[in-house]
Amino acid sequence: MTVYLDLIFLFNFFMDGAILYTTIKIRKEPVIWWRLLLSSAIGASYVVMMFFPALSFSMTFFVKIIFSLLMIWVAFPFKSLANYLRHYGLFYVVNFVAGGGIFGIKYALQSSGEIMNGIWFTHTGFMYTPQMTVLFIVLVAILMLVLIRKMFAIQRRREQLTTYLAKVTVEVDGNTWSCTGLIDTGNQLYDPLSRLPVMVMEVGQWEAILPEKWVTLIRQSKTEQLLATIGDEEWKWQDRLRLVPYRGVNRSSQFMLAIKPDRVIISQENGQTESAKVLIGLDSGHLCRDGSYQAIIHPALVAGGAL
Repeated sequence: MTVYLDLIFLFNFFMDGAILYTTIKIRKEPVIWWRLLLSSAIGASYVVMMFFPALSFSMTFFVKIIFSLLMIWVAFPFKSLANYLRHYGLFYVVNFVAGGGIFGIKYALQSSGEIMNGIWFTHTGFMYTPQMTVLFIVLVAILMLVLIRKMFAIQRRREQLTTYLAKVTVEVDGNTWSCTGLIDTGNQLYDPLSRLPVMVMEVGQWEAILPEKWVTLIRQSKTEQLLATIGDEEWKWQDRLRLVPYRGVNRSSQFMLAIKPDRVIISQENGQTESAKVLIGLDSGHLCRDGSYQAIIHPALVAGGAL
C-alpha cells in the first residue's frame, strides 16, 4: 500500500483549518490568518507523526490533548484562562458534531450488504460502489460546519432576544390581558397630543373584545376609515380610543388605533414596573414571525424615572 504523506497532511490541514475557522467565527473573535494557518499545520503534523513507528507514543490520549491545547493556544490570542477554556471546549464540540455528521451521512447512504473486491453484494444482486472519497468527506464537512455555525448563530440571537423580553399585563376597567413583549430601545412613538408613550400590541390580542369590523379594517391597514365607523358601532370603551399618527416603512404617514388602559405592568427577572401614562397601539399583523413576543414595549415604560 502506498501512503502519500503530503496529501494526508494537506487534507488534515484543510479540515483542521475549517474547524478552527468555524470555532473562531462562532466565538466572534477576529480571524488572525497566520495563527489559523500555524494552528492548522500543528494539527495536520500530528496525523503525519502517526505513520512513523518511532513516534508511536503520539497516539496516546495524553499527547492528543497536548496537541489540541497547543492548537487553541496558537489559534486564539490568550486573554484569560476562562476564555481559553471556552475556546477549547467549543473546538471539541465543533469537532464532534462535524465528525458525527460525516459518519451519519455515510451510514445513511449505505445499504445492507458486503463489499468484496470493490463489488457491493446485496440480497437482490450486486452493484459497483465507490468508497467514501476525500471529496465526499470535504463536501460533507463543509456542509456540517456551515450548519453548526448557523445553529450557534440562531441560538445566540435567541439568547440575546430573551434578555429583552418581558411579561406585559394590561388592565382596562377590571379586564386583564397578558402577553410577552420585546423591549425596543428604538421605539420612540409618542402620541403628539398627550405626549404619552405608545406601546404596540398585536390586534389579535384584543380580537375577542373589539368589534369585528374594526379588527378587519386594522388588519387591512385601513385604520383611518375607523373614523367613519366609530359612531355606527357602539363600544363600551369608545372614550378610551385614540388615533396616533406615525410614519410607516415606506415613510408615508399612517394612523394607528390606540387604547388608553388603566395601567400597564412590565415584569422582568429583576422586578416589575407599572404605569398609567401609556397608550396601547394596535398593530395589524404579527410582530414576530415565530411568535416569541406579541408586543413592542416602549423604553419609557421600563425606565424608572420615566414612570
